Amino acid sequence: LLVVVGVGVGIVVFVGVVFLAFGSRFPNPARKEGEDKFLDGSDVPSLDKEPTVDLSVIIPAYNEIERAPIMLKDTHEFLSKQAYSFEMIVVDDGSRDGTAAMAQEFANTHKHIRVLKLAKNRGKGGAVRMGMLSARGHRMLMADADGATDIKDVAKVMAEMDNIERDGHGVVVGSRAHLEEESIATRSVFRTILMIGFHYIVRILCVRSIHDTQCGFKLFTRRTAHVLFLLQHIERWAFDVELLFIAEHFNFPIAEVAVNWHEIDGSKVDPMTASLQMARDLLRIRSLYAFGLWKMSIKEGNHEKQI
Repeated sequence: LLVVVGVGVGIVVFVGVVFLAFGSRFPNPARKEGEDKFLDGSDVPSLDKEPTVDLSVIIPAYNEIERAPIMLKDTHEFLSKQAYSFEMIVVDDGSRDGTAAMAQEFANTHKHIRVLKLAKNRGKGGAVRMGMLSARGHRMLMADADGATDIKDVAKVMAEMDNIERDGHGVVVGSRAHLEEESIATRSVFRTILMIGFHYIVRILCVRSIHDTQCGFKLFTRRTAHVLFLLQHIERWAFDVELLFIAEHFNFPIAEVAVNWHEIDGSKVDPMTASLQMARDLLRIRSLYAFGLWKMSIKEGNHEKQI
């Protein structure tokens, strides 16, 4: 009995420490000064409004002045040939290399592109969230600025969304799982161990329906995005896991689709630092939601509001 009590007390203390150190009960998607307008001076719309284009592509970018131009060009060129309407939103996440100016220069000569510059670095998850909350699309795609996933695969995820969408809800995740055997053969032993360990921990603690939670190519319906991104707490590398965790909680339709992906040189991710951050965030997701310290609702004034 003493052992059980001791374990229980230990768990409570652990969760309390994690909460006090890393969490607030409700997410805070509020915009900072200057984030209510795009760089061209136009007002940022609200996700609460009805969609006015078919597809929004959200591109988070942090110091991507070298890699993003090719991705922007290829993406705009491909989408311009499609029958559906679109917009591209580049979210500059506090870059220091002129990424925002480069993206705006591109937008000045290409239709349907807007640039949102964040007041400070939030992390990839924070940048994606602010882009989603600023989008006008009926469906909303997040895509990495390095162009690692072939933009032509948007046809695959859109087709799968047609298959699974239910009551306006759905998430389609681009997946590199089919490339895992090849990646193990080319990666170092250390990176392979980190990859396998991460997948195992994610499946045990958080998300069981998706094998590759981290591919930066995910499609959401507008209705689903409205729920997930208002509830999102994590703003750095494990934010994808939290989004899928919330989607599973609400039993939203989720599918995984193989995409063409290749590694692009110039990554700024430190594997060790990112792994430690992600391990910490996975524990936060599992424990804080389990103990009700993170809520599946938002705060309006002094009241809770269900999404």
